[in-house]
Amino acid sequence: MNRPSSYAQFLTRHTHIVSIVGDILTVRAREVGLGDLAVVENWDGEQSLAQTVQVRHDQAALQVFTGGKGLSTAARVRFLGHPMRVPYSPNILGRVFSGAGDAIDGGPHLINDPHLDIGGPSVNPTTRTVPKRMIETKIPMIDVFNCLVESQKIPIFSIAGEPYNALLARVGIQADADVIVFAGLGMIFDDLYFFRTRFEDEGVFPRTVMFVNQASDPIVERILAPDMALKVAERFAVEQGKRVLVLMTDMTAYADALKEIGISMERVPSNRGYMGDLYSQLAVRYERACNYRDAGSVTILTVTTMPGNDVTHPVPDNTGYITEGQFYLHDGAIDPFGSLSRLKQQVIGKVTREDHGQIMNTMVRFYSGAREAQKKQAMAFDLSAFDTKLLRFGGLFQARFMDIDVSLPLNDALDLCWRTLAECFEPQELLMKESLVSKYFPRSAPQSVAELKLQGAA
Repeated sequence: MNRPSSYAQFLTRHTHIVSIVGDILTVRAREVGLGDLAVVENWDGEQSLAQTVQVRHDQAALQVFTGGKGLSTAARVRFLGHPMRVPYSPNILGRVFSGAGDAIDGGPHLINDPHLDIGGPSVNPTTRTVPKRMIETKIPMIDVFNCLVESQKIPIFSIAGEPYNALLARVGIQADADVIVFAGLGMIFDDLYFFRTRFEDEGVFPRTVMFVNQASDPIVERILAPDMALKVAERFAVEQGKRVLVLMTDMTAYADALKEIGISMERVPSNRGYMGDLYSQLAVRYERACNYRDAGSVTILTVTTMPGNDVTHPVPDNTGYITEGQFYLHDGAIDPFGSLSRLKQQVIGKVTREDHGQIMNTMVRFYSGAREAQKKQAMAFDLSAFDTKLLRFGGLFQARFMDIDVSLPLNDALDLCWRTLAECFEPQELLMKESLVSKYFPRSAPQSVAELKLQGAA
């Protein structure tokens, strides 16, 4: 936890406590800024850190980190005159911090390292440039069909029980990025252990910094962790020219924390109990994604779980208006129909191979046909010879591309697309540009992935 500054003892102690409701303490005080930290000293001398979450006239509402249980109206409050700060230096790489900025990995505390105020204004639009670089993840359903573009902000929409954390970890491990900044929100210990060990085992931990709010931690830290991660990512991009990938899970837990704090402050809720500023709160964080002129970039990939698989739930619904598409994960696979990357046209065929756009559209078209053929088969309709080809293609497509454990460089994945088409269809059935078919369509007898593996083993 960020300790009070040395001059804190000389600041005015406010003793006029108006109310204590749950973890929210309201005190009469002037010249207090939203987000400022304060030290709450109880009657028995015990001290707790708190953050200003609302300022109204001469009253300031504070969210007490350790909770309001046991607090007395005789408590004294000292404002520190600054918001929460996060350490920033090369020493933070390979470290794990709590949502309050404390080192929780057993390593040394970085008290003497520079610290940054979290939050602040969003990026000046004049410093932004049009994104033109792809972040290769080696996941075919992303790289081939919905490219992740540098400076993009995009969520993974999913439900509880799906392997969204496994997918997020794989992206962090395999992505073409200089620095990984991870924010865990309301995580159980098993998930924290999973991410840390995966990053360590795969050798990316030395260029990763983690900010983790566990489910048992104070809820106020859950709304601070994203700001810490994004501030650090911004500094790496601006000052060191790094290509930074920010991973956050789960933004629904973040929104629930905002809701809980709002209810404690007796604010009037909006849709399904969430506060009316949910869109703004999410947008402020997502808009930190940026491709900086003459510097690096910040790309944001998050997890947003949908309660009841309801995409109209306030959190995914508001998120969809802010972000540039989504990856829809269900049944353990990324759905090519529910997923969308609105920036993929910036890179497909421009920084990727010339056949990328055509092969992407053709593969999705045939897979759509395979789904229709499956429905006909389920209803016992007669299948044509072409329907049989589509069914075979659908099975190969799911096994070779939709499994999130498949790992292939982009050009290898494109070659596999051509090989899969050649196993199921004749060249004239593809309805693609003849120049591309003549250049990339395999002329020799195509081999399946299993045959290729057997051949390699021999």
